[in-house]
Amino acid sequence: MTSVTLTDPAERAVTTIRTLAMDAVQAAGSGHPGTPVALAPVAYTLWQEFLSFDPQAPIWPNRDRFVLSAGHASTLLYSLLHLTGVRSVNPDYETLGEPSVSLDDLRHFRQLDSKTPGHPEYRWTAGVEATTGPLGTGYATSVGLAMASQWLGATYNRPGYDLFDYDVYAIGGDGCMMEGVAQEAASLAGHLQLANLCWVYDNNEITIEGGTSLAFSDDVATKFIALGWNVTRVGDANDRRMLARAFRSFKAEQNRPTLIIVDSRIAYGAPTKEGTSGAHGEPLGDEEIRGAKAFYGWPEDSSFLVPDDVYETFADGIGARGKKEREEWEALFAAYATEYPELADEVDRMQRRVLPEDWDADIPAFEADAKGLAGREASGKVLNAVAGRVPWLVGGSSDLAPSTKTMLTAAGSFSPDDRAGRNLHFGVREHAAGCIANGLALAKVRPFQAGFLIFSDFQRGALRLSALMELPVIHVFTHDSIGVGEDGPTHQPVEQILSLRAMPGLVDLRPADANEVAEAWRWLMPRRHDPVALILSRQALPTLDRTRYASAAGLDHGAYVLADPPEGRTPQVILIATGSEVSLAVAAYETLTADGVDARVVSMPSWELFDRQDQEYRESVLPPSIKARVAIEQASTLGWERYAGSEGAVIGMSTFGASAPLKELLTKFGFTPEAVVEQAWAQIARHSS
Repeated sequence: MTSVTLTDPAERAVTTIRTLAMDAVQAAGSGHPGTPVALAPVAYTLWQEFLSFDPQAPIWPNRDRFVLSAGHASTLLYSLLHLTGVRSVNPDYETLGEPSVSLDDLRHFRQLDSKTPGHPEYRWTAGVEATTGPLGTGYATSVGLAMASQWLGATYNRPGYDLFDYDVYAIGGDGCMMEGVAQEAASLAGHLQLANLCWVYDNNEITIEGGTSLAFSDDVATKFIALGWNVTRVGDANDRRMLARAFRSFKAEQNRPTLIIVDSRIAYGAPTKEGTSGAHGEPLGDEEIRGAKAFYGWPEDSSFLVPDDVYETFADGIGARGKKEREEWEALFAAYATEYPELADEVDRMQRRVLPEDWDADIPAFEADAKGLAGREASGKVLNAVAGRVPWLVGGSSDLAPSTKTMLTAAGSFSPDDRAGRNLHFGVREHAAGCIANGLALAKVRPFQAGFLIFSDFQRGALRLSALMELPVIHVFTHDSIGVGEDGPTHQPVEQILSLRAMPGLVDLRPADANEVAEAWRWLMPRRHDPVALILSRQALPTLDRTRYASAAGLDHGAYVLADPPEGRTPQVILIATGSEVSLAVAAYETLTADGVDARVVSMPSWELFDRQDQEYRESVLPPSIKARVAIEQASTLGWERYAGSEGAVIGMSTFGASAPLKELLTKFGFTPEAVVEQAWAQIARHSS
């Protein structure tokens, strides 16, 4: 093996992290070597001395969580996963014998199908606790993980059985600090006094465009003190003694989250005396790498060099400590299961994302009612029925629970004084709310977060990460259309439904009446990997008479035939609608039927679920031979041609809404039975030949 002149085991390990990061970025021809090189001592100190984590069993429930909010520094995390020997985990949560990140995986950094993509991706590489990359979102997600630890401990710990008390660490940089989502999350974390949360801020004063002085001059320390955080500083990222002192300060803090500001230096060119240099957003180049390795006392011509004793160093540190802590926890849980079998069963089911038996037994059935219920009202009733049987269903809204009807009755509010409260209060922080819900889901708690559909725009990044990570987060969006009425265009969503449908893996559910709402919850709760956008009305929707129309159970197919011509006759025209517009289609159907027209009504609560059905089913609902079609939705018409056909009619929105009473808006924009009937006749005439 090529000789290494460094004799200190810790320095050899730190330098191995640094050089692996350099080599991986250089081999890929792209990436960010600067931060991994600069923060290697920080990551080493945290993992080797403080992180409660067993590389051999990387998903045991009470492990500490490490989130790399500065996801562009992914080689830092990949190097740690490799050197500590983290094992792979399969989709059934079974730990496998193979390494999560091999040396060959590092050599294939950023290459197709490798375990080392450009930014860390949850479910792709074991040991990655959250998908990161969009700056600030990792910080915000860590708040959800920390809240989950506190909630789990308050709910399931018993005297002598501290099952849940894990800590959460996140590393970010200047970019994370500039993003609003991180500030939203930091504000809430301070308010909630999350003392189990530690953020490391890499204060390197460099961004893509140059020095941070171009756009950022915040006094971060003072700001976070004002937010209720414990703030400490390490003046040199290489000072492992001071880094350890900072982490001990966090461990000793009982009432506040901790921010550790670490000063590092990233520059373009050869390493400085501090040894923390390296290109920020591009490979160093062969000559620069040779110079850097020489500076660190590393063989200049080596590539992906890992001295054997470095593996041993980590095995004797985090490996031995983590194994001992994990085995002690497993023994504790075994005793807990004997004394508290019902609680242990809940913990086990939660970790496997398996619901209790008869979890849906209390979901109500709604009687036919011409006046009906608003989608949000029906959902609130179903939500509470489900929450009564699924104790780990928790959530809240962005200061809108009275409007979104998402308050859990007699469940308390999560606060510094009540960590077992199931109602979460995010405040007016939509983006952070979405990220925090993701963090809760990563901890296997089942979360929902709610707001007005129009404000889903504020949390697009979080929604996208729900879908990327395949997390079963329930995103409840109410006030789903121009039905908001007098609030006007600023609060009337037009393009939002389409934009959510465009997101791969996010299931759209826009139920037509109270019974479809019930079926929506019946479908979504068992999901283990599907995030859902549950889109609900503000206004009352008639509860359809299911003795006359098809069962709402058809919702699980995404679309179903709600009403058909009598005596099995072939439809002349198909009316397709979602949500509040289904009752409009039914009213038009009744008029057409009375006039002797053979019409079909299709309720289509979910494009995503309908597209998942096989071709035979889809064509049974929308037969290709029937060209006369009218689609109706109080939203953008874009995309409806997929179901209405290129020659079909679409009654929808091509402009923003207006401020007026609801009935006036419906007339102005053509959402009336008369308008639907007129379009149906026009379609019949067009396709009668």
